[in-house]
Amino acid sequence: MRYKLLQEGDIQVCVIRHPRTFLSKILTSKFLRRWEPHHLTLADNSVASATPTGYMENSISYSAIEDVQLLSWENAPKYCLQLTIPGGTVLLQAANSYLRDQWFHSLQWKKKIYKYKKVLSNPSRWEVVLKEIRTLVDMALTSPLQDDSIHQAPLEIVSKLLSENNNLTTQDHESIIVAIAPLLENNHPPPDLCEFFCKHCRERPRSMVVIEVFTPVVQRILKHNMDFGKCPRLRLFTQEYILALNELNAGMEVVKKFIHSMHGPTGQCPHPRVLPNLVAVCLAAIYSCYEEFINSRDNSPSLKEIRNGCQQQCDRKPNLPLRLLHTSPDLVSQEATLTESRLKPVIVTSNEIHVEVERNNTANQKMTANVGNDSEPNLIDCLMVSPTCSTMSIELSAQADRILGCYVEILKMLSDYDDWRPALASLLQPIPFPKEALAHEKFTKELKYVIQRFAEDPRQEVHSCLLSVRAGKDGWFQLYSPGGVACDDDGELFASMVHILMGSCYKTKKFLLSLAENKLGPCMLLALRGNQTMVEILCLMLEYNIIDNNDTQLQIISTLESTDVGKRMYEQLCDRQRELKELQRKGGPTRLTLPSKSTDADLARLLSSGSFGNLENLSLAFTNVTSACAEHLIKLPSLKQLNLWSTQFGDAGLRLLSEHLTMLQVLNLCETPVTDAGLLALSSMKSLCSLNMNSTKLSADTYEDLKAKLPNLKEVDVRYTEAW
Repeated sequence: MRYKLLQEGDIQVCVIRHPRTFLSKILTSKFLRRWEPHHLTLADNSVASATPTGYMENSISYSAIEDVQLLSWENAPKYCLQLTIPGGTVLLQAANSYLRDQWFHSLQWKKKIYKYKKVLSNPSRWEVVLKEIRTLVDMALTSPLQDDSIHQAPLEIVSKLLSENNNLTTQDHESIIVAIAPLLENNHPPPDLCEFFCKHCRERPRSMVVIEVFTPVVQRILKHNMDFGKCPRLRLFTQEYILALNELNAGMEVVKKFIHSMHGPTGQCPHPRVLPNLVAVCLAAIYSCYEEFINSRDNSPSLKEIRNGCQQQCDRKPNLPLRLLHTSPDLVSQEATLTESRLKPVIVTSNEIHVEVERNNTANQKMTANVGNDSEPNLIDCLMVSPTCSTMSIELSAQADRILGCYVEILKMLSDYDDWRPALASLLQPIPFPKEALAHEKFTKELKYVIQRFAEDPRQEVHSCLLSVRAGKDGWFQLYSPGGVACDDDGELFASMVHILMGSCYKTKKFLLSLAENKLGPCMLLALRGNQTMVEILCLMLEYNIIDNNDTQLQIISTLESTDVGKRMYEQLCDRQRELKELQRKGGPTRLTLPSKSTDADLARLLSSGSFGNLENLSLAFTNVTSACAEHLIKLPSLKQLNLWSTQFGDAGLRLLSEHLTMLQVLNLCETPVTDAGLLALSSMKSLCSLNMNSTKLSADTYEDLKAKLPNLKEVDVRYTEAW
């Protein structure tokens, strides 16, 4: 039978004084029954008379208890324990046998723990100490008590022993680790013990203790730890353990096998905490590689100051740990008058890091335009990554370089697991790396594999994380685009990212407008080189009237006509524009119903057959149309009522409609596969007065949001949804 360990104050003793023995009764938090002491049999078979009672003036310490026994003679009082202490005995009477046994085992445990604390606090011979540790571990494993402290108390005793004795040999270390290993199977090591384990991993990474003892401990940490912030030494121990694995002969192959063991053999990892914990360890390790430079930011030239030129010596604080070599006065004046095409580089050096930035006149003009602006620059500006700026090079120490290589490789491994990729993309979307890491060419080059995996994943929840987490903040899409800090190719990754985003639900004016404002040059350059995705982007910009400037439009047209694929797609665009003019020409029916089982192709063929400028009511109910037909629906200028009942029209099409058909008044989405992701886009359709979302995946929160943002909405059908 298992018992809960009693805590301090669980037993309160009320005594009757007797010449030879303390006859006692108990009061507990759960059992407040008063036991009458008039006929309790004492150890000497005498009977206590009624005497004044009261609480004991002084508590009995566990160290003062000489023995604990269960009363078992014939006339012994029921459910009693006998404690032997200096000067007499104390009888404890419980309410039942279970409570009595709980007290008995708890008192035995406390008594022995205090004994081991005393013995191990003053070690004389380590052979005896090791024997006592093994006995202590066996006692914890065989105790019938069920409490976290049963296993934690021995670990804390050993942890204190190791922290107070630094003269132990390596053999002593390993013997103690092996002795306490059984306790670590179901318990996290305490902080001091983690520090000891870290030291062992650093000093003896090839020890068999690392593989045989530490592996199950680290596996348990990764599977069950909920917050490394509360126990950072657990994270440090995990970090040092993985580095120790990397020091073995097989190196990263051993690490790869360990990561695979954490994931499991199936396609779905059964432990949801493994990935977040592994990512937390990786981020902390990568941060540590640049920690010296990060810590010196306060007194060193900041990246913003480098951006602004750092022209005045008085702008810098004295006695800097990093040395700033400024350009000579004549070069400063040359820079002010813009008579030189290049400047000498500004150099910032540290013990382990070297940063060099070269700027030309165009970059300096952009810098001086922002001088005096105290607002925090965005990430790309802060890193000096305009197309006119040269690269930054950062050199790390050999040890930091090994750590960086190991943990970036682990991020690559994590990105190879399909079930982990969505969560990994979400964790990395805010770019949780220091600016120094993003300015490090080796780091961004190695991390490119992870970003490529995100860009190749067809799931929207994955590749959407390439974009920034919020407006005004840079994302991986910006960093790896031409002119970005991490771009080391001719735009292949950028084109891949644009392709997957355009193929998803980002074929919208907002996305195209963002490209036109920030990445029009790279788009035109890649289109000039025959990239089909970029050619399509330019055609869509013209089709959706994204570009207002006439000269820019002509330049885009010239770019399209310079390649065969561009010329062909531009001709198709011109044909669509002519058809659009014919389609939107006034005339034709005001109501139209497509036959059931019609497809997207049938709808396209019908709309290309004449003028539909007067079409106000279109019913596609019970047809086989999908979100692809949205490209044709947005060309109907007078459309006010649209029936999509029981079609396969989804979120992607709904987003496109919400950007173009802002005058739509009636929309029927009954029994369509739309979800909250698409329904939220309807909040921009302010003219909607009737909306049917019957039998969709509408949630209550989204419904409330739509009601708040659609002031003209009068008729709503949400039956058979969560909001019903």
